[in-house]
Amino acid sequence: MAKHSERENGLQDLMEIMLESMMIAERREFLNNAEGNKGNGFRHGRSFGQGRVLEFRIPRDRYGNFHPKILALLRDQEMECERLAGSLYCRGLTQSQVGEIFGEIYGEHYGKAGIPRMIDYLRSDVERWLNRPLESYYPIVFVDAIHVKIHRKRSVGTEAFHVVLGVKEDKKREVLGIHNRPAESATAWEEIFRDLRDRGAERVGLMVSDGLTGLETALSEVYPTAQLQRCVTHLKRNMLSKVRHGDKMELAEDLREVFRTGQKDYTREDAWENWTALCKKWGKDYRSIKKMGGEIGYKYYFTYLQYHHAIQSMIHTTNWIERLNKDFRRVLRMRGAMPNEDSVLVLMGKVAMDKDAYDRELPGIDKDESLFPR
Repeated sequence: MAKHSERENGLQDLMEIMLESMMIAERREFLNNAEGNKGNGFRHGRSFGQGRVLEFRIPRDRYGNFHPKILALLRDQEMECERLAGSLYCRGLTQSQVGEIFGEIYGEHYGKAGIPRMIDYLRSDVERWLNRPLESYYPIVFVDAIHVKIHRKRSVGTEAFHVVLGVKEDKKREVLGIHNRPAESATAWEEIFRDLRDRGAERVGLMVSDGLTGLETALSEVYPTAQLQRCVTHLKRNMLSKVRHGDKMELAEDLREVFRTGQKDYTREDAWENWTALCKKWGKDYRSIKKMGGEIGYKYYFTYLQYHHAIQSMIHTTNWIERLNKDFRRVLRMRGAMPNEDSVLVLMGKVAMDKDAYDRELPGIDKDESLFPR
């Protein structure tokens, strides 16, 4: 074991000597073509090579114009390793597991000492991204909350991580924010919306959400001109859960008739009339459905009908953000309970940053001129 360690240390010493010699030779060639310039000693440097921390002297010139090419190659290798470590970490491996993989590939020192530094770089990148400036206007914004088990104060509890997904004026999507608030409430959503506004998002056209606690109140406080659309898919699921199995198919057909999309002549008034008729019909046998017909709050499920018929199917549910949440859960599920909220934000943030699909335009989403003014 001692001989193996001595051999590795000797190899590292040799690599450092070779690198330093190569840089001195580079400087000599550089100075041959730089009249009036000359060598000016050395500065201390360190980098990674073959998985090890290398320390050496970097030759300097009088005017500070000499930059060894070999260092650029080492930095490229280091950046590739950082990207690989971040990718493995964000696909569900723990920091320790990433370290084991790097230890096998690059050597023990890289595995044990290099990984925390790489994850810190990833954490810094995500932090900057989560706090970046936003555009001033978002035609459509989808919001939802995903619940994650995390450690806090020596116990494990489920906390809400609120996700905000926006459609931009260029018809592309981006995640605007991911915020940890342990419980959903009007205060939590108001804080989140104010954070978005402070980062530059001054106006929202339409907000699409599930029946999130306190969202309507927060929206009226921060974005008073924004319209609210409740997710029709969630309402349908809720309705179907209220009836026995033999009635589900018929109720599903009645719900499809109420929540139509893509029909020019189908209005909010028509839909509300059909809704109250449905609640009256099914309310004869199910008391919980009968109560729903008279509650004015259900009108928020029909907001989509005031927009162009070609985009109604895109805005009457939270399907897009639900797909994003599936990606979040896929990564988080591999970890069990997360060690802290920062680790959750890093993983969710990296997943959101890497969504290639959001670089593509949504065809036809801009047909409604009230949301996308010409």
